[in-house]
Amino acid sequence: MRAQAPIIIIGSGLAGYNVAREFRKLNQDSDLIIVADDAAEFYSKPLLSNALMKKKAAAELATATAEKMAADLNATILKHTRVVKIDPTLQQIHTSNNESHTYSQLVLALGASTIRLNVAGNASDKILSVNDLASYAAFREAINDKQRVAIIGAGLIGCEFANDLILSDYQVSVIGNTALPLNQLLPVSAAEYLKNVLAEQGIDWHLGKSTQEINYDSGIFQIVFDDGSRLETDVVLSAIGLKPNINIANEANLKINKGIVVNRHLETSVENIFALGDCAEVENLFLPYVMPLMNSARALAKSLNGDKTAVTYPAMPVMVKTPSCALVVSPPATTVDGEWIINSDTDGVHASYRDKEGNLHGFALLGKAVEDKQRLTKELPAVLV
Repeated sequence: MRAQAPIIIIGSGLAGYNVAREFRKLNQDSDLIIVADDAAEFYSKPLLSNALMKKKAAAELATATAEKMAADLNATILKHTRVVKIDPTLQQIHTSNNESHTYSQLVLALGASTIRLNVAGNASDKILSVNDLASYAAFREAINDKQRVAIIGAGLIGCEFANDLILSDYQVSVIGNTALPLNQLLPVSAAEYLKNVLAEQGIDWHLGKSTQEINYDSGIFQIVFDDGSRLETDVVLSAIGLKPNINIANEANLKINKGIVVNRHLETSVENIFALGDCAEVENLFLPYVMPLMNSARALAKSLNGDKTAVTYPAMPVMVKTPSCALVVSPPATTVDGEWIINSDTDGVHASYRDKEGNLHGFALLGKAVEDKQRLTKELPAVLV
């Protein structure tokens, strides 16, 4: 009897490795191949934005080599290997080293890439971004003998890196084209509180400004804003967002929206191909956070093992890593008609989003108010049932 083709996972980030781990809890024997375009070390990407304060170098964030992961998972790991094509008809992938591999089931754990900052000036090739161990190592080397760091982007990642840097004795400027930080996650008063607390820590905000030009000369960056003002700095870090890695899925004619479109069983529009994590859009939900990923990995592992399982998402508040201002947020669904009810004082902000009947649909807790996280989380509806 012909042996069944292996399950192939493309991607060795948290999504790919956690699917493999969950699958091995259920099935120790089926052949498993993991394809990674990097060194395939195991690490947690969310730790990148607060590793400096913890004095963790890039190499220290990796807790297992590809070889160790291969042994632990009883899997073949193809590191430094890029998938260039998926052939759904033959159920094959083709790689950058001119090899092809047949799969029985294919999992796309492709992750997301940083959005490249498109700006005039001569410094575009010197602007840094952090999205993996290699780019984090380059960032640490760049700031090693410097003092001033400018971060372009006042969202979650920008704020986390800014807090990490300021607590590590760097001079930090944060640039954003919105009036307040985390404007997509927080109500106005909560965002103002975060801004003020981090300003007290020393962060220099440049908000409501668009970066027009960045030039580099004699070791110094000069950033020019749309209002004509300028800022000099030693290092520029771009944190303007991430975009799902969808190219090979798109070329294979999988359905794409913001991410790779999958149903509750994480099935794509093509048979025997699944997707999860930062590259996937589940039932119109695009949630690039750890908790949705972990729930998806557990459900998908069961499906890969023959027990078709739909993913469910409980309430999943996000802990933002800004230790100078404790912050947890559970944004309400955009479809819910309600309003923010806000109580604030010098110790923090307690914001709850409730509908006309008083039902809770989201919250933002800052400072001392985070103590109410557990109680409010129990009151929240599930995200996907």
